[in-house]
Amino acid sequence: MEKINYKLEVFEGPMDLLLSLITKHKLDIMDIPIVTLVDQYTEYVRAMQDSDMEVASEFLEMAARLVYIKTVSLLPKHEEAEQLKAELQGELLEYRDCQLMAGKLADEAKGFDFIGRKADVIDRDTTYRLFHEPDELFRAYISALGKGARKLPPPASSFTAIVSKKIVSVSSKIVFILRRALKGGNLSFRSLIEASESRSDMVATFLAVLELLKAGRMTAQGEGDEMKFTLNNEKNGS
Repeated sequence: MEKINYKLEVFEGPMDLLLSLITKHKLDIMDIPIVTLVDQYTEYVRAMQDSDMEVASEFLEMAARLVYIKTVSLLPKHEEAEQLKAELQGELLEYRDCQLMAGKLADEAKGFDFIGRKADVIDRDTTYRLFHEPDELFRAYISALGKGARKLPPPASSFTAIVSKKIVSVSSKIVFILRRALKGGNLSFRSLIEASESRSDMVATFLAVLELLKAGRMTAQGEGDEMKFTLNNEKNGS
């Protein structure tokens, strides 16, 4: 792609500039080479600044948008880049169609004389009488929000798998072990672990055993998962 070497023109907005670059370099609007386009666009904006031209904020915003698309397109997983690129293509096509229609209307209007007059005042009832359900309004809001919807926090359902898990307290497992020891005498570490229904249950059981041993309410014999625990009756006042 050749460098920009022509006299700087004044464009109505960033879309007008992008279409000009695409047309000038004979690019396919349905398969825009973002990496090349962003270089040309940023070079033009830089030339505008060097020429002391006032650069509107929307030009800088589009430059940042193109750089972001270029950045995410270089990542191993670039699904977001494809989606952002498709959004830009849609906006460009819509802008191009509007320009074409405006040109046709301007051609049709040539040769006609228009006589303007003061507009008649028409009384209108602007009361909005339609009723919408909250869900319908929310969907309309998300649709209007467009790309910004991706920045919304994830729905509560995303955390169901985490929040729904039962958290087992250490104190409840201490009571469970003491009751089981009073009924059955010796306890093996393996039997306590096998009785656990979840990882949280297993961790709480292990911590409960440590607390009971530390407090001297139980004694341990053996090693590994064959370790057996005996209730210290003196510590329990029996």
